[in-house]
Amino acid sequence: MKIIVVGTGFVGLTHAAVCSEYGHEVYAYDIDATRLAAYRSGERARIIHYVNEPGLPTIIAENLNRYLFFVDDLAPILEGTDALFLCLPTPPNPDGSSDLTYYFRAVDHIAALLARRQDQRRVVMINKSTVPIGTARLLEQALQRHAVPNVGVASNPEFLPEGDAVEKSRRPDRVVVGADTESDFRIIRRIYSQFVNHVRIRYIETTPETAEAIKYVANTLLLTYISFWNGVGARIGETFANVRMEDLKRGVTADSRISTWGSYVSNGAGGSCFGKDIQSLIYQLRSQGQSTDLLHSVYTINEYQKTYLIDRATREAGISFNQQSVALLGLAFKQRTNDMRDSSALKVVEWLLGRGVREIRAYDPMAMDEARKFFDPTLNQLFEKISYHASPHEALRGSDMVFISTDWEEFRGLSRTIEQAVAPPYLIIDGRRMIPDHDELIAAGYRYLAVGSAYRAPQRGATAEEA
Repeated sequence: MKIIVVGTGFVGLTHAAVCSEYGHEVYAYDIDATRLAAYRSGERARIIHYVNEPGLPTIIAENLNRYLFFVDDLAPILEGTDALFLCLPTPPNPDGSSDLTYYFRAVDHIAALLARRQDQRRVVMINKSTVPIGTARLLEQALQRHAVPNVGVASNPEFLPEGDAVEKSRRPDRVVVGADTESDFRIIRRIYSQFVNHVRIRYIETTPETAEAIKYVANTLLLTYISFWNGVGARIGETFANVRMEDLKRGVTADSRISTWGSYVSNGAGGSCFGKDIQSLIYQLRSQGQSTDLLHSVYTINEYQKTYLIDRATREAGISFNQQSVALLGLAFKQRTNDMRDSSALKVVEWLLGRGVREIRAYDPMAMDEARKFFDPTLNQLFEKISYHASPHEALRGSDMVFISTDWEEFRGLSRTIEQAVAPPYLIIDGRRMIPDHDELIAAGYRYLAVGSAYRAPQRGATAEEA
């Protein structure tokens, strides 16, 4: 099949690369010349500057100029095209609604070109962007305004977890396709032929509106799991003595009806989807007069979770952050990615600076360059207080306390590094429960405050064994 992918961000680039891996002729289109030049180079370092996904640079290099092409002009390649995938940004407006400015600007440009093509074979425009329910009909109207002949509209939402996007593109849990006609379903079945009638992968054909809704409900339910454990499980562990959070989780999820996914406690979920999508769904339902109390609570709990450990440190550990040096370990919203969009670390930095810290000593194995963009001192002079370090040990050295914000695996072995870098009564604020042997640190005189547990400090006058 001949496929055009419009937009080469996280979703578009991954989709284009994996489709080319399956032997389709794929043209990835973007208006960003610098980005396209990086992809055309096939060089890993230049590719991951834009999209940092394990395995993705290898696929691009292997298929570049063979099955995968990067273009900045659609007109010469439209003839003979079977499908165009729209992988465009739909950021939130201040009221929570989706900003479709970029989306429809691109649609109008493409529709005008499609209206002039000589080859009038059936072509399907497929939404992979997360768009409000009913957007497929607005896309139809745009195509009709431009009098585009023999064109179909479909919805094919993506369900790609960052850090595992290549694997999930190759082996998805499900492929959801919403269309109106058998001819459009037939084209998309050919694109996804390796998934149709698969013994494990669910290939679901439905209406465009249902497909659009599936994406919103799926992401909102995932965030609900996370917010439930943070809003209920974590509060229980922090309130009642002798409650073991890990045992609580295992005991509850032993019931096969209860999901194990999301059954962890943390300093909140981030990324490009969860917050944006639930705000959009709240707006869509409210606009139709529906109650959104549950969704609002889910969103509020998640936002509160990002910074409440700072308040707990003040209230329970007696910490004044004013003129203190804080090591911040983890900047990305989760491990295995450099993406900082809606990361908990963004809120942590904002609150720490607001509390008057002297400096923030930051470390992340992948997101340092991204952090420098978010925390540009030319935008806010307070960002000059942020320094970047080559290792956890370097970030810890000279600090008064540490805030662990991202669940990088290397932070699980942090106890020895802490003992080597800083002396007790140093405070460890653990937003991801990354230090399983924290008892030993407490016995050595360190103080420990973790999500899901009561604040712990050595008892005055106690021996190491008693502490």
